[in-house]
Amino acid sequence: MTMKPKAKKFRIRRNGNTPSSETPATAKAIEGPQAEQVSPSEADSPKAAGNDKGAQLKMAAALRDPQERSMDTDIEVIKREGLTGRQLRMARRLAQKHGLSATSDFDAVRLLRTKGIDPFKHANMLELVVPKNTAQPEGNPEAPAAVQLPQTLPTAKSSLPSTELSPAERRTKEIKAIQEDIARRRRKKLALLVGRLSFFVLIPTLAAGIYFTKIATPMYSSKSEFLVLTADGGGGAGGLLSGTQFATSQDSIAVQGYLESKEAMLRLDNEVGFRTHFTQEWIDPIQRLDSEATNEDVFKAYTRNINIGYDPTEGVIRMEVSAADPEIAAEFSRKLISYAQERVNNLSSQKRSDQLSESETALEQAESQRRDAQEHLVRLQQQGSVLDPEGVIASLRSQIGTFELQLQEKQLELAALVDNSRPNRAKVAGVEGDISRLEAVIANLNARMQDASAGENSLANLRVQIQMAQMDLATRDLMLQAALEQRQTTQMEANRQVRYLTTHVEPVASEEPSYPRKFENTILAFLVFSGIYLMCSLTASILREQVSS
Repeated sequence: MTMKPKAKKFRIRRNGNTPSSETPATAKAIEGPQAEQVSPSEADSPKAAGNDKGAQLKMAAALRDPQERSMDTDIEVIKREGLTGRQLRMARRLAQKHGLSATSDFDAVRLLRTKGIDPFKHANMLELVVPKNTAQPEGNPEAPAAVQLPQTLPTAKSSLPSTELSPAERRTKEIKAIQEDIARRRRKKLALLVGRLSFFVLIPTLAAGIYFTKIATPMYSSKSEFLVLTADGGGGAGGLLSGTQFATSQDSIAVQGYLESKEAMLRLDNEVGFRTHFTQEWIDPIQRLDSEATNEDVFKAYTRNINIGYDPTEGVIRMEVSAADPEIAAEFSRKLISYAQERVNNLSSQKRSDQLSESETALEQAESQRRDAQEHLVRLQQQGSVLDPEGVIASLRSQIGTFELQLQEKQLELAALVDNSRPNRAKVAGVEGDISRLEAVIANLNARMQDASAGENSLANLRVQIQMAQMDLATRDLMLQAALEQRQTTQMEANRQVRYLTTHVEPVASEEPSYPRKFENTILAFLVFSGIYLMCSLTASILREQVSS
């Protein structure tokens, strides 16, 4: 700690025994130089020190007699002569030689002139030159080096201290005063900084720490983890992504959004009483809800106490539910998981129902068309009383061909008999009868063939209509088969689109409170308040610099 300099007070007593040689020193210590050589640091000294110095000067001026004033005047006259340092040193040595006790070089000149000695006379100067005695007595130690003049003799104990300062002392005193002023300013700035930090950082941090340790109601958390899975199988891009977290990422994100929505909060409040739990009187005022709180305020408390996160790398949904009672926290968690399971089950139900209904409609239409085609074919077959006109025509053609072959054989046999010179008439007549009968049968068959292939109701026309009806029936069979295959495929795709929610970490009631985290929250509050103070300080300093510039 730097002490402030204080001027000493002197009590000056006048008596007649005071040597005349001390009078100039006393006047010298009281008068002119003290008033003329006051440094700027002394001008800034405390008011009490200035009053003491002024009182000393007045007292000394009142006690001086005319002789002392004349001595001061002589010294002032000698100072104005412009004597060199060499002349003053010679005057001091000459005064010492004559036994005069001079307090300064100028006083030595005054004393010599008072005794009638000219200190600057050439003869007196030569008397000061004394040869050096190099003789050294035996056994005596070597004399110390000669003292360099000029020197001032110490003043008498009864004389006042001189206030005249050398330039080095004055500079040292001014530097010391500047250092003291800088130290005082630094202490003041440090005190202001400590005050600001205490007001804006330390006190709020202390209040936050007291709240977290003494006032805040302990909250118990219940943690759980669950997955959204899809059915195995599938082809194409779905088959490539099936079994990975990317197959159900959209469903997991949808479930997360639903659990963080106001709809889930309202449902939880209606079934379990979320609002009622957080409006109890024993919960601290900051975490407690007002009895007339709106849904928005309840939703803020819901988002603050229920944390849900989705990990895309693993496809896991992690949920942490906090409440003032561990059993209630576990109950909240189980209810939310059941809500998520219902939402997962209903995510693809509309899409699956639409696909199945479309496939059912296509199958029913194909069955109806096939039934119509089959009925048309039966009507055609019943219309001509022939089930297979094509078979009838083929049979007629076969019979005609067979009878024509027989006719040709009989004609050859008849030619062979006729070529005989004496043919057997009975055989010839028999063969001719056979030929005529075969020709009649063939003609009859040809007539039937003509009747079957000519006209609108012919067998040929009926055969063509039946063939067209059969082709239409075959087409409807193919369409029915395709509809059946599409229905089966749609059912398989619908089964693959079914989502399942699997809980692999069940919520369990905790035995120790998880919140508030006293140390971590206090450190976080300290960092927050420090950051706010730092930002405000930087902003204020920048604005101050801009204004000053």
